[in-house]
Amino acid sequence: MGFAEQRFNVNLSILFTELPLLERPAAAAAAGFTAVELWWPWADTPTPRQRELDGLRTAIEDAGVRLTGLNFYAGQLPGPDRGALSVPGEESRRFRANIDVAAGFAQSLGCTALNALYGNRVDGVDPAEQDALALENLALAARAADRIGATLLIEALNRPESPKYPLVSAPAAVGIVDKVNAATGLGNARFLMDLYHLSMNGEDLPSVIDRYASRTGHVQIADNPGRGAPGTGSLPLEDLLDRLGKAGYEGWVGLEYKPGDRPSAAAFDWLPR
Repeated sequence: MGFAEQRFNVNLSILFTELPLLERPAAAAAAGFTAVELWWPWADTPTPRQRELDGLRTAIEDAGVRLTGLNFYAGQLPGPDRGALSVPGEESRRFRANIDVAAGFAQSLGCTALNALYGNRVDGVDPAEQDALALENLALAARAADRIGATLLIEALNRPESPKYPLVSAPAAVGIVDKVNAATGLGNARFLMDLYHLSMNGEDLPSVIDRYASRTGHVQIADNPGRGAPGTGSLPLEDLLDRLGKAGYEGWVGLEYKPGDRPSAAAFDWLPR
């Protein structure tokens, strides 16, 4: 199986960023992709103007690609933030204001996977207070996702690049998945397995796959070191994806890597045609 049997989508928040946002869906289509995913595209606001939402929706529809994944508002990402939902005060309020906006935008394009980044620890705030707020907000997000028939994704990041982010292992992220599902009774929270982040944490990737493939709602990849395309580092990504397939994973695999010192369109030479 490996690369040949996977369904790949391209993350337009890390690839094709040399182009304006509204030109990226067409560029992905021209590169041969039928599906795309996005971090929340408006880092400065959880509630963009309707014409901005309409413009991106039209760009995706006109390109003939599917939106298969979308992040909720996550603060300044790319940037110092790693989510907003566990951050007390204004950021938590901004996350809540975004829930229905993001879910509505996803629904308008048939997107059924919504990723909610947990947020960094805040100096001087009790972690237990942040965790309680996070569970409350994640339950709201899970219910909104359920209303549109979508999955809520919970992602582990990596400690070297996100030292204040508390979910830096597969078990930690899956633990939050379990808490959200218990709180809502919906069962629509799932693990986002990003093989790059997990490798940066030094996790045993075959073991993670064997243990959590059945709990996984989405997979993302980049090579390590460098967060480049497959083949630029040392991760056996083809073997790992083969293992995922044999473990029963049939979902999309998001390409969330840096193109390096070349145009994004030239960063897919490893893909089977």
